[in-house]
Amino acid sequence: MTSPQQTPEPHRHDHDHGPHEHAQAHGSPGHGPAHGSHGHSHSHGPATPVSRHLRRVIAAILIPFATAVVVGLVVLWPGGTPPHERTGVGFDRQTEQGKVVAVQQVDCASVNAGQVPPTGDTSTPQGREAVNAQQGECEKATIEVTSGPEKGRRFTEIVQPDAPRQLHEGQGVVVAYAPDAPRDLQYSVTDVNRKVPMAVLAGIFAIAVVLVGRLKGVMALVALVVSFLILTFFILPAILDGSNPLVVAVVGSSAIMLIALYMCHGLSARTSVAVLGTLISLLLIGLLGSVFIGWASLSGNTDDNTGLIHGLYPEIDMSGLLLAGVIIGSLGVLDDVTVTQTSAVWELKQADPGMGPRALYRAGIRIGRDHIASVVNTLVLAYAGAALPLLLLFSIAQSSMGTVANSELVAEEIVRTLVGSIGLVASVPLTTALAALVVSADRADAGGGPGTGSGKPAAAARGGRRRRAK
Repeated sequence: MTSPQQTPEPHRHDHDHGPHEHAQAHGSPGHGPAHGSHGHSHSHGPATPVSRHLRRVIAAILIPFATAVVVGLVVLWPGGTPPHERTGVGFDRQTEQGKVVAVQQVDCASVNAGQVPPTGDTSTPQGREAVNAQQGECEKATIEVTSGPEKGRRFTEIVQPDAPRQLHEGQGVVVAYAPDAPRDLQYSVTDVNRKVPMAVLAGIFAIAVVLVGRLKGVMALVALVVSFLILTFFILPAILDGSNPLVVAVVGSSAIMLIALYMCHGLSARTSVAVLGTLISLLLIGLLGSVFIGWASLSGNTDDNTGLIHGLYPEIDMSGLLLAGVIIGSLGVLDDVTVTQTSAVWELKQADPGMGPRALYRAGIRIGRDHIASVVNTLVLAYAGAALPLLLLFSIAQSSMGTVANSELVAEEIVRTLVGSIGLVASVPLTTALAALVVSADRADAGGGPGTGSGKPAAAARGGRRRRAK
């Protein structure tokens, strides 16, 4: 008689059950557990499908949640960004495209003749600036407007030798237009045109993602586009329209999470568990953020940009806007953590079907600890890198660490980092426990067939009973 391990058709799942039963009837020792593991090693998909019973339980939780998200999108959907009268300050300026058509070297003293002659004292920034304005070679750039109603109009721009942005012939620029200013002063260069290098970089990124990720990479790019569309056409206009920033952020983040996770990882129980873990972690981040933003009296109005927003739309709750930013900023990393932990538990269960929920949790949490260490460090360094110029200013001022941490600018980043990190850390044991319970709670369908449709859970269960009998 041929033993189960020597069956010439090991890959046919409909034959796996028969040899195992035959060996067990003859009391062949050891074949049950070995064969149960062998059957699971030949799964052809990303995860063994769960039973209809378990799918119904998960659907009973997620369908009402998804319905609430859709209702929230419909109710809060804005009619567009509310109009306002331009102030001409900062980003709130009318801009057009331009091009540098000529650059010539001129004496700085000739183009800065209207300035007060310097005293010669260079010990102060003002003194050094005055000296530089009268000495050296400046650039006189001729700019042609290439868009808008006055396309073709030209104006000149004087570039100081110590200016951080130098211009060269043929360079694309962004020009600000002030219609109420004198005609000679209506246009000025505000920035350079970076569309080409940014588009090339985005193309390289897309190609790299598709080459490595293939179909999943394509789906990830589509999910990224959908995320930007939700952010651009729902979250930002809805906040400007006067809706509560926290509610808008929760609804928008939930929509992004559902679309991105299911689009990238498929409509499966494993993805649904990751969605549940992400949702609970987001709620924890929202609760902690609300408590500590209020307790620390963080206004959310700390720089020129937030001041401009508050000036244009005074009805916006700036502290709520800060909390919304914390939630949205944490979502991307949360997705990574919850999907990884759920996949780890599922793979552990497939590798050893006899593992119970406690053993699965212990094995999964060992993987999660490494993930926690790397993710938290990444998050802290990301925020520190973004705030590096600000930290340099405090270092120049020789402020103490306590003074720096107490300032609202830095306190906002600290609260943002720590609240997000707490949510990430909590998501690991939470998602691991949830995945272990779900994958262990799977059972056969009511019709008598196994829950997976291949007889594997039943075989594993019989193997487990024979081990206990021994």
